[in-house]
Amino acid sequence: MELRPRHRQPFSGFTEEEIEKMENELKQSGEQDFDQHVCKKLAGVFSHSKGRAGKSIVKWTEVQTWLQNRQKCCLSKYNSAESNRKLPDVTEECALKEENQRFHMPEGKKVPDLSDLQFEARSSVDGAWYDVDTFTSHRFLESGEPEVLVRYVGFGPEEDEWINVRKSVRERSVALENKECIKVRVGDSALCFQEGKDNARYVEARILEIQKKFHDIRGCRCLFVIQYDHDNTREIVHMRRLCFRPSILGRLSQI
Repeated sequence: MELRPRHRQPFSGFTEEEIEKMENELKQSGEQDFDQHVCKKLAGVFSHSKGRAGKSIVKWTEVQTWLQNRQKCCLSKYNSAESNRKLPDVTEECALKEENQRFHMPEGKKVPDLSDLQFEARSSVDGAWYDVDTFTSHRFLESGEPEVLVRYVGFGPEEDEWINVRKSVRERSVALENKECIKVRVGDSALCFQEGKDNARYVEARILEIQKKFHDIRGCRCLFVIQYDHDNTREIVHMRRLCFRPSILGRLSQI
């Protein structure tokens, strides 16, 4: 069973001049939100500047994410009491779970090893899910919500992003082997690899229909009718484009 690859056009990062302009915008705006108009204006200026010659264009969503992340960092400095609260890391949480399980675990049964869990996170830039390389930092917002600073697999620090732990971080989805297609059921949620004109990404979808087919030398030939969560469009795909939550692996095969 292989973990899926990720496909995303890397962003080359902002220049020093662009960062300086965004810092000035941040000082002038105070604590207000950054709407599309402001971000699109800055992105247009950056994309047509001489300093970006030979580099990729800047999307307004990249400007908005940078401004929002920097704004949150500035606000967190004024709330040191909250920022000093310790967010339990994965190993500590697993240790607590193991202790609770040992207390109630029937004799003769082993506690599962949770130390090798791998994670994925949903980016606020495009709503897609990407594999997590490391959690480089953490903090608590004034609301009490925990966030982690995520570095994605295959991307540098310029792509790091603050992510809500409860809403947008979870155990990594996996691709199934050909013979495991019989474990998929109508109604299951999945990540589907969606290719567009400008990007390719893994997004949430739901299985609406399964068309069973005989397997051949190429592997599973079954067809899956899926519906994307973000726009409700439908598509017929092969299993190689789908990834599922690890809980599906424990299902008994249904023939």
